[in-house]
Amino acid sequence: MRRTRAALLGAAVTLVSERGTANVPVSDIADGAGVSRQLVYLHYGDRDRLLLEAALDLARRELAEPWQAAPETAIGRGRALAIARHFAAHRAFYGAMFNSASAFALNREVSGLLSPLRSESMRDRFGDVLPGQLDADLAAFITGGIGAVIYLWVTEGEGPLDPEAMADRLVAVGDLLNAALEHLPGAAAPAPE
Repeated sequence: MRRTRAALLGAAVTLVSERGTANVPVSDIADGAGVSRQLVYLHYGDRDRLLLEAALDLARRELAEPWQAAPETAIGRGRALAIARHFAAHRAFYGAMFNSASAFALNREVSGLLSPLRSESMRDRFGDVLPGQLDADLAAFITGGIGAVIYLWVTEGEGPLDPEAMADRLVAVGDLLNAALEHLPGAAAPAPE
């Protein structure tokens, strides 16, 4: 079962990337994975759910899992560069997915993967200074904003994407937010990178 799921997810990413559209027939994905169409429906219900799961699997493996394994890299240029490189490397796939019926769900789910980590970073940095739900709200706001910037870069960027330049842009936004948040009463100084 695990091998079938991995084959389907891989075939979905490959075919969407090659064709530049999420409108890939289920039969083509099944053929690419070497399984029957019935297995696609059994495991995922429909094509849109399969494509969403393929995108989430990719994001989990390349973004969320390394972040969880090394939380000290949750903030800073290294993490911003990893995010930019991920989306640049998979531009064809994400460009198609960002313009599909699954776009809203994809954005919500990827933000959900990253937001708890950002919330943890906010708590580590500001401790009890942020009242109530503000650390989680701020994390969701930042993660959603990063998602919007990435979306525009992937879908509207001209020519080959430059991950170094995007990382610099993300760090500049983070630095601006950090500077603004330092003025909160009781806020700790940022840890050196």
